[in-house]
Amino acid sequence: MNRLDTELRCSLADLERNGLRRNLRIIASEHGPRVVHNGVNLIMLCSNNYLGLAAHPLVKKAAIAAAERYGVGAGASRLVAGNLEPIRRLEANLADLKKTEAALVFGSGYLANLGVINALVGPGDAVFSDELNHASLIDGCRLSKAAVRIYRHCDFDHLRALLEQAVSARRRLIVTDSIFSMDGDFAPLREIVELARRFDAAVMIDEAHAVGVLGPDGAGLAAELGLEKEIDVHVGTLSKALGSYGAYVAGSSVLIDFLVNRARSFIYTTGLPPALAAAADTAIEIMKAEPQRIRRLWSNAAHLRQRLAQAGFALGSSRSPILPLHIGEAQTAIAMAARLLELGVYVIAIRPPTVPAGTARLRITPTAAHSIADLDEAADAIIQSGRELRLI
Repeated sequence: MNRLDTELRCSLADLERNGLRRNLRIIASEHGPRVVHNGVNLIMLCSNNYLGLAAHPLVKKAAIAAAERYGVGAGASRLVAGNLEPIRRLEANLADLKKTEAALVFGSGYLANLGVINALVGPGDAVFSDELNHASLIDGCRLSKAAVRIYRHCDFDHLRALLEQAVSARRRLIVTDSIFSMDGDFAPLREIVELARRFDAAVMIDEAHAVGVLGPDGAGLAAELGLEKEIDVHVGTLSKALGSYGAYVAGSSVLIDFLVNRARSFIYTTGLPPALAAAADTAIEIMKAEPQRIRRLWSNAAHLRQRLAQAGFALGSSRSPILPLHIGEAQTAIAMAARLLELGVYVIAIRPPTVPAGTARLRITPTAAHSIADLDEAADAIIQSGRELRLI
């Protein structure tokens, strides 16, 4: 064994001892309310497939038709090999959904956030980031070479103080998730917009966990609050409620033109496969046409939340269908996830560095596709395992 492998093996052993080592698990079915793992049918409660569209027949049909007509791959960067029609249609649909002038599709949410932040700010600028933002926003800020100012979670008084200290910056950019993926709470968008106006700052929000969950037609938190026009940069993914893969940025036509020319993670990445673009485009149409899916998502989340809260579980400050079951120590969270697997429920333990030390949790996400019977079966298993581990 070479020196590098020896050192890496030691690092993996440290992760194992601290309950932080991760492993991939094979799913042998489509992603729905139930999945097959190791030949066992399990209730899936940790997917972001909020509206149950990942395996919708029309979404699959659209992907197959696009693959048959346009092939599997995009060939190269869209600036090199051309812009395929399914992507053009998707971008027009996204701009309409977000009520913006234009939209631009990226290969993933991570690529979108890295590309946008690095294109918009740099040396001499200041970027303000919520301390619990997604890793892609955090890394985008770090790589930008702008002065990074981290404000306490959803603390607009702290944000205001930091903005006051950065009045000499060439450009000020506030970046935040709209729904925070690990806690399920909402960013104080109204207050952020007010501060942005006062301090001449731009606002960028990541609606990854809000599109398909909130707002008219599932357009997100900004739309829910009537703030679409007050947000300079709308970012979101195609891989959660829309059931496909990829991401988008929506905003003014000037912004999108600028990103086509300056966002390195767009310029130097092969375009999104046409089948995925067509799938996401169809998912948007289904989301608009079937608002009952969003209502069912919230109803299912409320049912499961009530069952777990009545049993004595702490669910934190979540206001969304994301239900963080706070456990505490990583090893205990792992033990509970393993026991749930035995009881027929697929949930993963969320541990540092994804969440702060001592706040390990099970991130539970019911979807619109779950039945009440599914949720009651899962709740029974969660309550049983929690009692066995003396968590309740």
